[in-house]
Amino acid sequence: MTIAGAVELPVVRTFRLLGVRVQALSLDTLTDAVAAGVRSGERRIIANHNLHSVYLYRRDAKLRAFYERANLVHVDGMAVILAARLLGLPLRREHRVTYVDWTDPLLAAATAQRWRVLYVGETTAVAERGAAVLRRRHPGLVFRAQHGFFDPWVDGAENLAVLRRIHDFEPDVLMVGMGMPRQEHWIIDNLSGLPPCVILSAGAAISYAAGSVPTPPRWAGALCLEWAFRLAAEPRRLWRRYLLEPWSVLGLLLHDLMADSSGGPFDSDGRR
Repeated sequence: MTIAGAVELPVVRTFRLLGVRVQALSLDTLTDAVAAGVRSGERRIIANHNLHSVYLYRRDAKLRAFYERANLVHVDGMAVILAARLLGLPLRREHRVTYVDWTDPLLAAATAQRWRVLYVGETTAVAERGAAVLRRRHPGLVFRAQHGFFDPWVDGAENLAVLRRIHDFEPDVLMVGMGMPRQEHWIIDNLSGLPPCVILSAGAAISYAAGSVPTPPRWAGALCLEWAFRLAAEPRRLWRRYLLEPWSVLGLLLHDLMADSSGGPFDSDGRR
């Protein structure tokens, strides 16, 4: 698969399930994809899907536009992996990559290859605390954080000031962690105004580093229990996401199961 010009990646299988496109990307393959994107000198988007994004995808036209523009879409949710397995698709546990697991390997690669990394998201205090933690973990890392609490109107003064700071920093990797779908909306709204770099929809990556959001134990993800730890940590914010939205997504799974039983297995592009 080629993500930019002559920059080649290993073959990555693409599937369509639950009405969305995902690709079989492991942690190492994702890091390689970022490296290839940086080498290309082009603007690239690496997105991710979990049950929450699947739920929003059918209800949010701008979010759909973001995913259609994304160059790669990895899986960030064991429930998506389980749905794929029920449909007979060869997505495995190693193809579920969260920023809790990927941030440090990604920044280790950034340090080794001297990438400039800019993070946009969170409050000023959390962003600066998280950035300090990450720089301590990765001596020599060129990393800057910009808070995400600004007026996102494209032509507004605050948004234009953020774009100027991004251009002044000249990032190789731009991590946008404003929460879903605000981060995806902001990326697609401002894409033409962003410098050539690899753009990641990074969620709460810096919040985990700062300790402002508790990190679920890593064994919980393998057992599909990570959602329970997150719900316990932030019940007022997450109860709807984890207790109501999955019922809607269940209908999409049943649709795929019925289609699979009548139309045969998916091919490597997620088509029949």
